[in-house]
Amino acid sequence: MKIYNSLTRKKQEFESITPKVVNMYTCGVTVYDDCHIGHARSLYIFDAIRRYLEYKGYKVNFVRNITDIDDKIIKRANELKVNWQDLVAKYIASYNDDLKLLGIRKGILDKDKEEPRATKNIPEMIKYIEGLINKGYAYEAGGDVYFNVRKFSDYGKLSGQGIDKMLEGVRIEPGEGKKDPLDFALWKKSKENEPWWDSRWGKGRPGWHIECSVMSQKFLKTDRLDIHAGGIDLIFPHHENETAQAEALTGKPFAKYWIHHGLLTINGQKMAKSLGNFIIVKEALKKYTSEEELKKYKQEAISKNAVDMLKLCMGKVHYRSPLDFSDKSIQDSKAELKGLKAIFFIMDLYIQDCKDKKLQPQHQMDPDMFRKKICDYKTKFIEAMDDDFNTPDALGIFHKLVSYVFTHMNPLRLDLSCLEDAKKMIIEMLDIFGLSWWGFEEHINSLIKPTNKVKIESIKEERDKARKTKDFKKADQIKQELLELELKFEDGLEGTTYRPI
Repeated sequence: MKIYNSLTRKKQEFESITPKVVNMYTCGVTVYDDCHIGHARSLYIFDAIRRYLEYKGYKVNFVRNITDIDDKIIKRANELKVNWQDLVAKYIASYNDDLKLLGIRKGILDKDKEEPRATKNIPEMIKYIEGLINKGYAYEAGGDVYFNVRKFSDYGKLSGQGIDKMLEGVRIEPGEGKKDPLDFALWKKSKENEPWWDSRWGKGRPGWHIECSVMSQKFLKTDRLDIHAGGIDLIFPHHENETAQAEALTGKPFAKYWIHHGLLTINGQKMAKSLGNFIIVKEALKKYTSEEELKKYKQEAISKNAVDMLKLCMGKVHYRSPLDFSDKSIQDSKAELKGLKAIFFIMDLYIQDCKDKKLQPQHQMDPDMFRKKICDYKTKFIEAMDDDFNTPDALGIFHKLVSYVFTHMNPLRLDLSCLEDAKKMIIEMLDIFGLSWWGFEEHINSLIKPTNKVKIESIKEERDKARKTKDFKKADQIKQELLELELKFEDGLEGTTYRPI
């Protein structure tokens, strides 16, 4: 497996520091607003990479932080005239809702705990900063503490920039006590009416960069990460500064591989509230759920449907490339998903009918030949993902696999075991992309509201009794009651079953 490493600026063979264990850290959200679809892309990309590493047999220790104290948070709280802690609590709750909607796991080793928050790790940050001062890499200036960039000889190695280039456009702001314009804040002296924590330098709060160095090493329990990930816009200065802090303190390489995703645009433009193209996650999911679907199905099923459309849209573009998000890209994914769902639905029906002996394959294909062919598709799928997580190529191979299986279902030329093997392989690939199998049971459940489930089972039992007593008139009357739910009863030796019309 090869990964493009931003540090070396080339693809490298992936080899974890500890065999079959990956310690992976990604930069998370700053909670001063709802998550937008740019955040969704970042969350989704690294979730898919995490899933694939697990599929390959790695134990992935995955951590993602929450920045809950920052200039943006303080500014937004002041604008809204609310307490900054209330603002943070509101948007952390909103962020967790988005994770749940998107089907993305939390970035924390203990799934029952919350993701690491800056404000809950202040003592560790203060200790880290003290260590940098003691080693001569940082200095205090009037209650602020700065990292001395020129003391760290490797500064610029991640971004590939020289010191002179970095100095262009950089200046010392009024009131800053920096020795050099490039020096960056580790600790900021608290201004009037700002949140603060006590330290040996006085009341203040941590700088942005220090939190990730501290929390990645604390929660992954290691000085050396296998993978550090984030958006390409974070390479400089955020990730450059993280590297400098960590390596200055520990004397060890901080991260072996750096993975960065491309940015998201809207119809070719940068996403910004001032341009009126700022799309939050919840609004996107609502927008791409039609009124017809909302009326026809229960909300939970449609939310998942919209999520799968969004994920397909994102998966069709390589993670390192820019993604231009548009209505057309979503509509293309919607049509793609509709076709897949239809095939999965038919597969599930055929599997059930084969089990019930209602269906026999016609001109049955040699099972060994079929399995060899689908295994060839699986091999090509893995080769694509092994090549720097090439999801567009992998999705293309996935579609070829599904198409190949479908051609042998119309008419059916596969026996039950072949159908089940194909379904298992398809689900494995869907799981890597965080997509759902939408077959017979899922479709049934999307049609049946929970409040109707008891009613339907009761009607089914009543109809079975009518048939046993040969009261066929009553049985037919009962059958009509299901029409409004778009279900039909089918009579078998073992009783009544129901399916979508």
